[in-house]
Amino acid sequence: MHPRFVRPDPIGPGEESVWAYPRPPRVERVDESIVVEFAGRLLVDAPHAWRVLETSHPPTYFIACDYVDMSMVEPAPGRSICEWKGAARYWTVREGDTQSIAAGWSYEDPTPRFEVIRSHLAFYAGRMDRCTVGGRAVAPQPGGFYGGWITPEIKGPFKGGPGTMGW
Repeated sequence: MHPRFVRPDPIGPGEESVWAYPRPPRVERVDESIVVEFAGRLLVDAPHAWRVLETSHPPTYFIACDYVDMSMVEPAPGRSICEWKGAARYWTVREGDTQSIAAGWSYEDPTPRFEVIRSHLAFYAGRMDRCTVGGRAVAPQPGGFYGGWITPEIKGPFKGGPGTMGW
């Protein structure tokens, strides 16, 4: 489907449409708790984070390493480039014999516009056991390429699922 034919879901009070998010993306502070669990352990317990908002994508949350149990995180192979944020480095999450390869990413040298997320980590919700924002359960962005977090107030349709790569 071509982007001009995408019909955003209706939104109500307190809801956000990803079609109202900007391109190029913007980053903003979120003063809500962020919790991530993996393999029965608490990986993230943060009082706040930064979220990146980009047209057609649910927000991606970047958490300061101070709030991540770094004993569960190790470098993963691979790199990618975001035209807006710069070069991404990937991270594997491990607890005992359970691992999720390249389940997180970071920007060690982001572009000036995204300097606030330097050395912060983001995680794919679908590769974790549970993620919450302000106590609200997170659903993963469709597909396996993008890492947006969908909370109940975020409305689509979302880029990432089958047939949406050309949006």
